[in-house]
Amino acid sequence: MAEEPLDLGEVTFSDWHAHTGTLTGLRFLTMARRLPALIRHAMRLAWQASPRDTTVTIGLNLVSGVFTAFGLLATTGVLDALFSQGPTPDRVRAALPSLALVAAAAALRASTQALAGWAQSRLSPQISRLAEGRLYDLTAQVELVAFDDPEFHDALERARARGADNAHAVVSTAINVVTALVSLTAVAGVLGVLHPVLLPLLLLAVLPDAWAAVRTAKMRYAANFAVIPAMRRKWIIADLMGGRHPAAEARSFTMRGFLTRMYDAVARAEQDVMLDLARRRTVVQLIGQGLGGLGTGMVYAALGVMLWLGTIPLAIAGTAVLAIRQGQNSLENLMYATNRLYEEGLYFTDFLDFCAAAEKRLPRSRSQLAPREFATIAAEDVHFTYPGSDSPALRGVSIEINRGEVIAFVGENGSGKTTLAKILSGLYEPGVGRVTWDDIDVAQVEPEQLRSHIAVIAQDHTRWPLTARYNITMGTDKGQEQLEAAARVAGADEVVADLPYGYRTLLDRRFKDGQELSGGQWQRIAVARGFHRDATLLICDEPTAALDARAEHALFERIRTHADGRTVLLITHRLASVRYADRIYVLDRGKVVEQGSHRQLMVLDGLYAELYNLQASAYQAGV
Repeated sequence: MAEEPLDLGEVTFSDWHAHTGTLTGLRFLTMARRLPALIRHAMRLAWQASPRDTTVTIGLNLVSGVFTAFGLLATTGVLDALFSQGPTPDRVRAALPSLALVAAAAALRASTQALAGWAQSRLSPQISRLAEGRLYDLTAQVELVAFDDPEFHDALERARARGADNAHAVVSTAINVVTALVSLTAVAGVLGVLHPVLLPLLLLAVLPDAWAAVRTAKMRYAANFAVIPAMRRKWIIADLMGGRHPAAEARSFTMRGFLTRMYDAVARAEQDVMLDLARRRTVVQLIGQGLGGLGTGMVYAALGVMLWLGTIPLAIAGTAVLAIRQGQNSLENLMYATNRLYEEGLYFTDFLDFCAAAEKRLPRSRSQLAPREFATIAAEDVHFTYPGSDSPALRGVSIEINRGEVIAFVGENGSGKTTLAKILSGLYEPGVGRVTWDDIDVAQVEPEQLRSHIAVIAQDHTRWPLTARYNITMGTDKGQEQLEAAARVAGADEVVADLPYGYRTLLDRRFKDGQELSGGQWQRIAVARGFHRDATLLICDEPTAALDARAEHALFERIRTHADGRTVLLITHRLASVRYADRIYVLDRGKVVEQGSHRQLMVLDGLYAELYNLQASAYQAGV
């Protein structure tokens, strides 16, 4: 059977190099203008990480530049003594003082550079910790709706894949740029003293390399930018092929061949981009090196002409040769460091841009506190649309929940039940309309303070790779008595009793002594998590999805018992479980189409009655 073509969706690369112009259309002078700001950002990050190590690194590099200039000037005295008239032993003795100064300058320069390198190496791990901490702290604070935005995910991936990881490299290369500039300034000063014509000639030797370095950096960044969607898709497919949870289903459906083809198609597309990049970079580097060699030849030719014409004495010429070599080396180091800073800075800019964008997505500061108790929670004409969607998830929804009631949301998939629950709990903000706790608008309440009064038992709960205790307490431990009480009410105490280390058992088999739970056992842990919070409002979103019939019945009985005096919002497809709810809201395509008690809705004979009778008939079929 012929294999059908694979649909790779967003993963297309035929015109990847178009990004070179649109994303990184920077010339050398443009780059040079941007470097000061980039260096400021890097130095600010370094100072935040460690003021002491930053000061030591920069200070010692400055001192090293002084010793470089001093050593070159002392070299002139050595050569002048050696090239003077008289017996050779006398000339050697005359050169010894200057030679000692050269040796001392070299030793001091090497020592200061070594100490500067030590301080710089101390900075790297501190900067990495600071940058990664900032990235993930912001990611953990942004509004939940950001995770429904594909552009946010791409920006996060760029910031995480290279930006935060390369923050220490940006600081290191920024320091290297400063170091090279100091060294170059010292050499330039010496060359200016020897002969002012030598310095502009020296620039001819390195400018072609500078052009090539900038050009290849732009191409490399544009290619990496273009393959971000492929990298994300490849990592997802790799997780499907190598992950533990999808392993059984992948084998049951014999998906190995399909997943392998999908992975290879994405990886091959990425490979083609990188091979094309390698070819283009090689061409640019060959041109740059060829022109650079021509410029170097012109420098030495000009120096030879000046010696032949007697413009400079032999001793000065000898020092000039050393200064030219040192200056060329300093310029090459500067261009290399500048290129690295420019290239790493492009990724570092992704990190800075993401942080700036994430800060704009942070919930705004609010001074209003949510009441610990409430009489009524109300949604008034609420509309909500997910990012990138043209169809609203909620359309003019108005509901009311009174203290102590058990309220149910029912409806078919995609009707907006879970979205409405997230808006009521402050996880999403409505695009239009408002939610109030009594007379307090939730939009004016500090989100985390509001959520501290809410507990959620979700169908798609997270299986945290933590101990059983932390999976229930979630870091808000209220003592062993309340832990055990919550587990007992949820039936999770039976699960914990079978674990080898009780509440201290790590619930992840990927780690030593870790244990894995069944879906139903995890569900009980998640229910205990919600009960342990002891919140004013308990939201149960399909809490029995992984439970058998007996366990489901027992759980709803426990929820009713636990709800004594509390408010419960129940979201479920199993309509037999909502018969005893005080009020049922029926949603359809983002609207509330019916509301009332079970008896009232059955008399109404609308959508609820239709869905209920369908389920009831399924149970009675064949009886």
